[in-house]
Amino acid sequence: MEDENIVLVSHDDVDTMPPHLAEVSNFVDSVADDLWSINKRIHDNPELGYHEHDAHATLTTFMKSRNGWKVTTSAYGMETAWLAVYDSGEEGSVVSFNVEMDALPGIGHACGHNLIAIASLAAGLATSSVLQHHQLPGRVVIFGTPAEEGGGGKIRLLRAGAFQDHGVDLSLISHPGVVHDRALVATTAYAQFRVEYFGRAAHAANSPWLGINALDALIVAYNAISVLRQQTMPGDVIQGHITDGGTAPNIIHAYVAGVFVVRAPTAVRLRELREKVNACFHAGATATGARLEITLMQMYKDHVPNRVLGTSYVRCWNALDPPTRITIPTDDRDGGVERIAASTDQGDVSYKMPSLNVSFSIPSGVDGGGPHSPGFAAAAGTKEAFLRSLRTGKAIAGTAVDVLATPGLLEKVKEQWEKDMAFATNTRK
Repeated sequence: MEDENIVLVSHDDVDTMPPHLAEVSNFVDSVADDLWSINKRIHDNPELGYHEHDAHATLTTFMKSRNGWKVTTSAYGMETAWLAVYDSGEEGSVVSFNVEMDALPGIGHACGHNLIAIASLAAGLATSSVLQHHQLPGRVVIFGTPAEEGGGGKIRLLRAGAFQDHGVDLSLISHPGVVHDRALVATTAYAQFRVEYFGRAAHAANSPWLGINALDALIVAYNAISVLRQQTMPGDVIQGHITDGGTAPNIIHAYVAGVFVVRAPTAVRLRELREKVNACFHAGATATGARLEITLMQMYKDHVPNRVLGTSYVRCWNALDPPTRITIPTDDRDGGVERIAASTDQGDVSYKMPSLNVSFSIPSGVDGGGPHSPGFAAAAGTKEAFLRSLRTGKAIAGTAVDVLATPGLLEKVKEQWEKDMAFATNTRK
């Protein structure tokens, strides 16, 4: 059944030249050399989540050199979180851009967070330039968000009140890939948790009946999950590995542990799937008498893209050079939304305010692989990938300027978001 609240966009809607876009494009081109140096610095010095010290220093030093920006380092209790605020001095809409910085263990920037950083940086700077030049009311906020790769830096910022403190109305970000360019991207909801079974040790040959085998409990649960998979829904994913399988074969295992991941298209479905998966783990405990502990390690909501913002983004993207067109199809039952299996903490942001997490393509690496492959890490450091991130930054900035300069547009964005949230939290399966 289609969602009656979906806003469909005609081709006429996306062909109109957005105001101020040429100014945005020229500004981004004027700072491209500085941004290229920052991009290379971040890409060539990959750092893991919550340890992005060099990226933090590089980005905040640059932002401090820009006139009119108030920069806060090591913000909200995180050493590598930061924010920069440009305030017009007149009350108005508040647009924000998220800068990601962390890399992946062993394969560097194989998710292209250096490019995400550059697109958001370019967009924030260009938006503030238009704000200043045309004396528009409002504020621009750039957040340096650590540890997207499983660390949930944006969630920590949300919980600390970072977005609320600055009255943020909407959040914009992008993500590179190798397939195509899309305005409306929905990610999967995600939960990672640790499972532990506590049994009782005994000699496995002389007196096994005196023991409680924790490994048997986990094997029962693992097999139960395998059986469950035949009745899961499309988009459901259950993954796991045993991190501690016992001590020796001649001992009844007193302790075992594993880490598991559950994904689903929506937060509502994730909750349902987790209940079924948890029942499998409880079955292992019941069957063996072992004690079970389940510890949630991290959880991301699915990203819900805002279609009103998406309309603006498509108009901006299509108006830029070179002429590479994207559209939001009018005949797509999901309103042109691309649903991907990956997860991001930007999903949690989208449940708190209107959000876009647009995708943009870069040339694939020598292995042809997409994100989280060694080839993609190399591709993310190329000049062509950088130039495509700049184009994305221009389109995101154009969207932000639309909101700042168009009376009533923010209200339409928020109205759509409220409808999306009602649908997401109550009826989406």
